[in-house]
Amino acid sequence: MEKITDKIAALPADSSYFSLEFFPPKTAMGFSNLRDRLDRMARALRPLFVNVTWGAGGSTATKSLELAEICQRELNLTTCLHLTCTNMSRKLIDRALEDAKALGIRNILALRGDPPRAAEYQDPNEDPEDAIDETFTWAIDLVRYIRNSHGDYFCIGVATYPEGHADESHPLGQSLEHDLPYLVDKTQAGADFLMTQLFFDTDAYDKFEKTLREHPSGAFKTIPIIPGLMPIQSYQMIKRTTKLSHAKIPDAIMSRLDEVRKDDEKVKSVGVDILCEIVDKVRELTSRTPGPAGFHFYTLNLEKAVSFIVERTNLIPSSTSIEDDGDAAVEDITSKIPTLQVNGSDHDRLSQPRDDSRSRRQSNVGSEPRNRVIISGRSVSHPEYEATSAEASIPAEPINSRANTLAISEGEGVLGREATWDDFPNGRWGDARSPAYGEIDGYGPSLHVSHAQAVSLWGNPTKLTDINDLFVRHLSGQLSAIPWSEEEFNEETGTIADRLIKLNQRGWWTVASQPAVNGLRSSDPVFGWGPQHGFVFQKAFVEFFIPSAQWQVLLDKLRSPEVQGQVTFYASNAAGDFVSSDLTGGAVAAGEVKESSTNAVTWGVFPGKEIITPTIIEEVSFRAWSEEAFGIFAEWAQVYGKGAESEKLLEKARADSWLVNIIHHDYVDKDALWNLLLG
Repeated sequence: MEKITDKIAALPADSSYFSLEFFPPKTAMGFSNLRDRLDRMARALRPLFVNVTWGAGGSTATKSLELAEICQRELNLTTCLHLTCTNMSRKLIDRALEDAKALGIRNILALRGDPPRAAEYQDPNEDPEDAIDETFTWAIDLVRYIRNSHGDYFCIGVATYPEGHADESHPLGQSLEHDLPYLVDKTQAGADFLMTQLFFDTDAYDKFEKTLREHPSGAFKTIPIIPGLMPIQSYQMIKRTTKLSHAKIPDAIMSRLDEVRKDDEKVKSVGVDILCEIVDKVRELTSRTPGPAGFHFYTLNLEKAVSFIVERTNLIPSSTSIEDDGDAAVEDITSKIPTLQVNGSDHDRLSQPRDDSRSRRQSNVGSEPRNRVIISGRSVSHPEYEATSAEASIPAEPINSRANTLAISEGEGVLGREATWDDFPNGRWGDARSPAYGEIDGYGPSLHVSHAQAVSLWGNPTKLTDINDLFVRHLSGQLSAIPWSEEEFNEETGTIADRLIKLNQRGWWTVASQPAVNGLRSSDPVFGWGPQHGFVFQKAFVEFFIPSAQWQVLLDKLRSPEVQGQVTFYASNAAGDFVSSDLTGGAVAAGEVKESSTNAVTWGVFPGKEIITPTIIEEVSFRAWSEEAFGIFAEWAQVYGKGAESEKLLEKARADSWLVNIIHHDYVDKDALWNLLLG
């Protein structure tokens, strides 16, 4: 039950520390896998504390508290629970704080959340205790409330923005100078530490740090300021995240990423280099202020990149005497069972001294992951199968030692590959078993624009053909975004734009799609991705909203004998009804046994590698996404206010629509899907 500020104060003045942030996974399988990942990272990395995010308006309240309980109680990690206050009832805020107390959590990151919109979300018929409390407008209101209600029980952190905060989806008016008076008030209201938004521009952070430390109010002279950093997990993710957060990427960094943008492995490797350089630079900048230097990592529920970063920058703390005793206990247990070494890596810097007095002979490098042939007279050609006599004589570390756990988190060996199997996530098109499944930029589903911008982009639709026209304009390059995508479509989508336009002119509003590709080189300028000298493949699919009457006609066609087996489809509506070509969706013949399918719709074959499948469509992921997609639909309607003509139109369309995803398995015939839908 420790406070973050007490833990920081107990560190040597010249030391460094770090914290990690996690969000509640979208699926039950992802939640289970995150539990194992957290356990591994806790033992290997030893963060000073961890953060657990909280969905705007309390949307993830239950899952956030479940994850916080795992961190605080099961894993004994000092936990900081995020808490927003806008569009929430006072009852929910009180319950969250009491639940945090009950779990032994003494640290809260007090946030505002989405802009207050009580008029849109308030149900006039609900219990007054559950009514949105409109006195919570800014984070300072929550800071004051926690202090007044709970005194100094909680250690309270607040967010700050090195480059200035912007409510809109463009950085007009974004400036540190504009933020400063509000940050001073928020800090003086009772904040104990500051945690920054992600950034990549160290010059901007230098200015930010100096400005705060030298501010005439004195509010920031000694308060811990923890810089927030996001490991670069993929090219598209970092582009999207920085667009939404308005964090500038310096040209020198962007050019390094642009050079490798087609190869996810190289992007991640270059990203680790970049983050290590940023850590070293920020450590140098913060050395001007006495006290330990801290860093906060937005992990996005992934472990490999952040494990490399904290090891390479020497952020992993050495063992304390208490921890040494714990390791000794583990060592005593593991000395009684055969032990092994992960991928031949000893990570000597973190290893504990070996006890040469053990009576039981230890395993050696030749026993992981398989027995190796001991060779002499030549160098090792195949290290997975061969070992020199000197290597074969080296005892291995226990598998659950800290050093080996770190090696696993970094993806080494068979166990490492299993632990980091989802290291290249693909948003909502990734594997739903991954803790990182979904939009992994920390923002999640929403319009990502203000009401004024929404109206400017999409006008005031009053008939269904107005909505058709919006989608057609987007596909024609005349509109920069639609509610379900804040990005303009790419070159790949351009190859099927004429087909998509025809669907949208019918009133089938497309939100995702891709064309069929049969064995193009990985260097192809439009479709290529991954390492050199590979070949890439794609199955065509399309996802769209369709009126319920037209869906029934299309469903009959998809169920017909001449089409069955050629396609897989999933469909859901706002009421939660679901149908698919699998057994669980009820669209197969009575008595037929058919398991829920998993469909790899993009894959690549590369020299020296297993087949890589970055894009997957399956029932569990579609169900999770469809709920979010209809939520975005509702948010678009709310832009216009209750009772407005546009709001009525959009709500009626939402209630009458099915979201349908259709995959055609004939990737050799690039026209097969479009002939089926448009023929």
